[in-house]
Amino acid sequence: MSHIWFGINIYLARDDHKSLMLQIAASWIEQEKEDIAGMKEAYIAENCPPPDLSGNQAALMEICRKLHAAIDKIDESRYDAESKVQKTDLEIEDLKLKVIELAGVKKPALKKVRMSADAMLQALLGGKHKVTMDLRANLKQVKKEVKEEPTEAVGDWRKNIEDKADRKKMFETS
Repeated sequence: MSHIWFGINIYLARDDHKSLMLQIAASWIEQEKEDIAGMKEAYIAENCPPPDLSGNQAALMEICRKLHAAIDKIDESRYDAESKVQKTDLEIEDLKLKVIELAGVKKPALKKVRMSADAMLQALLGGKHKVTMDLRANLKQVKKEVKEEPTEAVGDWRKNIEDKADRKKMFETS
C-alpha cells in the first residue's frame, strides 16, 4: 500500500515539475521579448537620430529630400537582398531536384519469366493458397453450323466446269 502512495507522490511531483518548467519557459520568453524591444530602440536611437524641425521651410524641404534619398537607398538594398535570396532559393530547389534524380529509384533490368496462370496466382496469394485456374472451363460452347451446299452442283461436274469457263471468258473480254 505504501508503494502506491509513493507512486502517486512521484506522479504529483512530476506534474509540479512540469508546471514549474512551463512557468520558467514563459518567463524566459517574456524576457526575450523585452530584450528584443530594447535592442530595437537602441538601433533606432543610434541609426535614426530625431530630425531637427526648427527652421524655415527650405531647411525642412532639405531634410525631406535627404530622408527620401535615404529611403530610396534602403529600398534598393532591400530589393537587391530579396532578389539574391530568391535566386539562391531557386538554385537550392534545382540542386534538390538534381539530388533526387541522382539518388532516385533505379529500375532493374526485367527478366522474362515463363509462368502459368496457376503459378502466378500462387505466387501472388502465397504458398498456403492452392489455386487452380482452368481457363477453358468458363468458355462458351458454340455449336458449329454445317453449310449446306447446293445438291445440283454435286451432280454433274462437267456442267460446273462449263459455268466456270463462261465466267472466265466474261472477265477476259472486259
